[in-house]
Amino acid sequence: MELTDVLATNKALVKVAKLYRSAQADVLSALALHPGQDVLLWMLGQEPDGMTISEIAARLGVEQPTVTRSLSRLDQGGWFIRESVPEDRRATRIQLTRKGRAAIPKIEAAWRTLAETATAGMATDQRATFVELLEKVRGNLLTLTAETE
Repeated sequence: MELTDVLATNKALVKVAKLYRSAQADVLSALALHPGQDVLLWMLGQEPDGMTISEIAARLGVEQPTVTRSLSRLDQGGWFIRESVPEDRRATRIQLTRKGRAAIPKIEAAWRTLAETATAGMATDQRATFVELLEKVRGNLLTLTAETE
């Protein structure tokens, strides 16, 4: 790859990543959420009986302390409750409150806004190709990092 192509690729990736993260933060701020918190709440919304911290960590592909910190940041918002797990005194089950469940369609609407804005002007087949290319880029970048998901 020529240096001009290298520079153009790096510049485009950095600019898009930064801009997407900024747009994501702006859209989620209307819900009083930060990027990442939306995914955690949405995932909990898919499990009516809640999930343990270890289950959340496994599903997100992160360590348990990361989940604990994320939950601590969300704790004051009234999004969820913590319950002890009778069969495992060390485990804590996290379950969405009514407010948390009500946020799920709003989170999905925020994601829709981001996706539709990012792909505005693209035909359906172009959107599919765009996602395929992004997944290819992600797979390629995984070869350089310890991240698995």
